[in-house]
Amino acid sequence: MPGQDSVEQALAGGEPQRVGWFRFYFAEERWEWSAAVQMLHGYQPGTVTPTTELVLSHKHPADYQQIAATLEEMRRGRRTFSTRHRIIDTHGDVHEVVVIGDQLKDDQGRMIGTHGFYVDVTPTTEATKAFVTDALSEITENRSAIEQVKGMLMLIYRVDAQTAFELLRWRSQETNVKLRLLAERLLSDFAGLSYDEQMPPRAAFDHLLLTAHQRVRAGDDNVEP
Repeated sequence: MPGQDSVEQALAGGEPQRVGWFRFYFAEERWEWSAAVQMLHGYQPGTVTPTTELVLSHKHPADYQQIAATLEEMRRGRRTFSTRHRIIDTHGDVHEVVVIGDQLKDDQGRMIGTHGFYVDVTPTTEATKAFVTDALSEITENRSAIEQVKGMLMLIYRVDAQTAFELLRWRSQETNVKLRLLAERLLSDFAGLSYDEQMPPRAAFDHLLLTAHQRVRAGDDNVEP
């Protein structure tokens, strides 16, 4: 029987197709997109230089005003950009995306921009099922931290089980931290949030998701060889 690390390595294998990173620098008003985000918008990697105008040009007409206002507030108030909306790629196909952002700081701790990632959550046949029931099942019926965190991500970001796992797996690959350890850290972080009847703002979860690897690295043997 394969060991736990072997099983985890198999789970983490492959390249998530629906998740990619972005960065925005306030001073230069400069965007950076990963290859996956470029492809999500319909471009071949390396063939486009994203700008605010280009970012807005891909927004669905029904979501355009909201996103334009959000981006303007981000640029003027130097705040993070985090939302759920639709984009239209260069082929005319509509994608529903979740954008998760956090503060981007320089070596002196000054906030110089926002960074995070896009998740393509375009509904599929399987995703038309009631994901809340599935999410609660993942949390309550499974002992694995990975499965429990999957359920939490499904509830927080309103995504299906496959997308939630791709999101967690992508963070593991991007940060070079073992999937199980990252999940255990997030499980502890999420459980440690203080709130009453109302859930904390999504920005609180965004920050924990984007920084969990930093807290994992405080221990030993947490990084993939």
